[in-house]
Amino acid sequence: MTVRTTRRSPAFRSRIGAAGAIAVAGALLLTGCGDQTDGGGDGDGGGKKTADAEAPLYDELPQKIQKAGTIKVGSDIAYAPVEFVDENGEPAGIDPDLAKAMSKALGVDFQFQNGTFDQLILGMNSGRYDVVMSAVTDTKERQEGVSDDAEGGADFVNYFKAGSSFLVEKGNPENVQNLDDLCGKTVAAQRGTANEALVRAQNKKCDEKIDPFFADKDTDSITQLQNGRADVVVTDFPVAAYNAKTFGNGEQFEVAGGQIDAAPYGIAVSKKNTELRDAIQSAMNRIMENGEYEKVMKKWDVTNGALDEATVNAGK
Repeated sequence: MTVRTTRRSPAFRSRIGAAGAIAVAGALLLTGCGDQTDGGGDGDGGGKKTADAEAPLYDELPQKIQKAGTIKVGSDIAYAPVEFVDENGEPAGIDPDLAKAMSKALGVDFQFQNGTFDQLILGMNSGRYDVVMSAVTDTKERQEGVSDDAEGGADFVNYFKAGSSFLVEKGNPENVQNLDDLCGKTVAAQRGTANEALVRAQNKKCDEKIDPFFADKDTDSITQLQNGRADVVVTDFPVAAYNAKTFGNGEQFEVAGGQIDAAPYGIAVSKKNTELRDAIQSAMNRIMENGEYEKVMKKWDVTNGALDEATVNAGK
């Protein structure tokens, strides 16, 4: 999901969460379609998940993943509709639904673990996660590990495209339509995202400077707008559109202007784990071909960001 677009400072990603979403710590399991019995078969629930070796793409997975029966996913789960925590305390949204569809093809579960966005790729490269799936914008800086939030670099399996948007009070009383209109305004964005970078870059061009509010969570940015302490929130388009549609029954916010700098989201995989990267790409392409991907896009009303093919490192 930071458009939660994902581009964090030099290579940021922007993101915003569902207002009032529950904060989640630790591992959250997103169940796939494989055998859910424990590895020991004794029914105590303490064993490992059993992978489905009959799944069509199971053989493409690294042996380590096959043995574990799960793919550990690092995610900042506060960025509706891309990923958020539902009323049952489970991960929900575009990314979890796509992961669930891919699990059918791969034969292993995707286990979402909540984390701070700008630490996710570092966590993956240190072995905490197998992949990162969190509305991350694929950029050259992230691929090469140049940006602060992508230490060690990563490869990206591209699966969606989005840009930054302006979320404003209903009726757009400040008449915000483009970047120049941010000058002289109080502007909120999530720290460590492409949206923060966008605001900082624009501020350098302003005669009347922007009063910025950079929050750790996009939910905090939304709260600033809700309480009248910010004039506009800069966030990813799907997130802005979702909040405009759902917050206050659609009567409190609206999306102003058009998308800015649309770029691909990518599932981040360690550059040392090309076998897993290729398996993820195969699974994404499979669900794009069999219709499961389209179902997710329609469910969350984001078909305008859908891709026809999963590529690798298409970000610029």
